[in-house]
Amino acid sequence: MHTFTFARRVPQAGAAPNAATGLPRKARLTARALRTPLAPLAGSDLCPYHAGMPTIHAEERRRRERLSRDEIVAWQLERLNALLDGVLPHNEFYARKLAGVRRPLRSLDELAELPFTFKEELHGANGRMAANLTWPGERYVRFHQTSGTRGRPMSLLDTAEDWQWWLDGWQFVLDAAGIAAGDRLLMAFSFGPFIGFWTAFDAATQRGCLVVPTGGMNTLSRLDLIRTSGATGVFCTPSYAMHMAEVAAEHKIDSAHLGVRSLVLAGEPGGSIAATRARLERAWGARVTDHAGATEVGPWGFGDAAGRGLYVLETEFIAEFLSVLSGEPAADGELAELVLTSLGRWGAPVVRYRTRDLVRAWHDHGGECSFVLLEGGVLGRNDDMIVIRGVNVFPSAIEQIIHSFPEVVEYRVVVTQLAAMVQLRVEVEDRLDQPARVADELNLRLGLKVEVSCVPLGSLPRGEGKGRRFEDRR
Repeated sequence: MHTFTFARRVPQAGAAPNAATGLPRKARLTARALRTPLAPLAGSDLCPYHAGMPTIHAEERRRRERLSRDEIVAWQLERLNALLDGVLPHNEFYARKLAGVRRPLRSLDELAELPFTFKEELHGANGRMAANLTWPGERYVRFHQTSGTRGRPMSLLDTAEDWQWWLDGWQFVLDAAGIAAGDRLLMAFSFGPFIGFWTAFDAATQRGCLVVPTGGMNTLSRLDLIRTSGATGVFCTPSYAMHMAEVAAEHKIDSAHLGVRSLVLAGEPGGSIAATRARLERAWGARVTDHAGATEVGPWGFGDAAGRGLYVLETEFIAEFLSVLSGEPAADGELAELVLTSLGRWGAPVVRYRTRDLVRAWHDHGGECSFVLLEGGVLGRNDDMIVIRGVNVFPSAIEQIIHSFPEVVEYRVVVTQLAAMVQLRVEVEDRLDQPARVADELNLRLGLKVEVSCVPLGSLPRGEGKGRRFEDRR
């Protein structure tokens, strides 16, 4: 094992800020009581996470989920001021970007005075390595890249402390999925440089699960390994979970009786789309849990047990919601773009990051968890939203409608433009070969006339990654 020695200790993400927070005494005490110490082990150059255990235990996670709104805000403000104090002397990107900011912030309302961070500016001078790295390269121990779905991949690094912060965030997801020590979890992804389920893998091993990697395997081999390993959980994208069930049916394998109890899905909105959830839960005889995260941001969301949507992990992220109509702070339930600030990833922080994800947020939602709930999860991206004859159409809305037809195996949405008119066409693999009924339902639910045509079964693209169901040919 390679060990690094550092001449200077850097304050950890749980440390108190150097200046007064401006919080009332009661709020300061509340935030301080919640803090999880992250100080290095005395007399050792190894960080404390090498003990191989989660740093936030289940009781503490439940306590954080039950905080009042005032307690969450107090906690976020203290963590944010600590982050800024800790990284700004070392992080050139944010030192320049936040040069004019008065610190410490006295309330979270002042966060709105800070500039946004956009993905385009995170691409470093060489166009590859992220520009927001805080420490010298030898401090980092993990390398990952964005998926490159929307442009060239960007490389990001994590320290051992930051990696453990990822894993602690994933523990909330594993809790939501009902996963316990002794479960056997199959990771159906490629194990390449894309972050994928790498953090899920390590978080699950910390929990005491047996984790089964399947990089490089084909779908049939993975299905066989689910059976032979006795896997009780499968981690993949919603599209790939659907594809595995389809391949199982083709080979006379009953996926609902393979023993899988939990599907943990990420990478696409499907885990919070009711029709997709229902189809997958029938096909697998398993419970679906949604998760949301991003390579450049972290593991920011976990599924509501009732399937209503995603909770934002508000003790590790500050979420803002910008109205799609006005660009101002959105009201509860209003269509908005999600903006995130990470609070524990000091080696690659993001402050007011414009995710481009479109959501409907509810702070008062009546759930057991007090974190803000995103109804229906991520509804789409603002660059995926199509405006057709004045109607805003989201890919997730189309998926909800099409997946309500069990005979439709797969589909693709094609957007074209004829003169000034944007046209929407849907291709379906339909066992009944009756596209008119799908077109009628799209017309009824969206208020638009949509051309629907059938294509041969198995002709549309499949894969283990994000589904390729949306094709813009304008």
